[in-house]
Amino acid sequence: MEKRKDVTKQRNEGEGNRTTAREYNEAQQRFVKSGQVGEKAREAERDLDKDSIRRELEHAEAVGKRHSADEDPEIRRSYRKD
Repeated sequence: MEKRKDVTKQRNEGEGNRTTAREYNEAQQRFVKSGQVGEKAREAERDLDKDSIRRELEHAEAVGKRHSADEDPEIRRSYRKD
């Protein structure tokens, strides 16, 4: 069982959370070492053959792309006081 910190007790680590990034990377390494990568890839490929799942995944991809395509509003913001 993974040890998880209580979110309310986590300290602010500034821009980027190194603790969470490290935990994520460790979880990814455990998954790779588990030997399940090939099996999960085949499951995903089979899921793409199912219309309802494929449409759901395509929708999620489109939503993600819409969010990432926006320009940072700070770029256009004017701080000049006229």
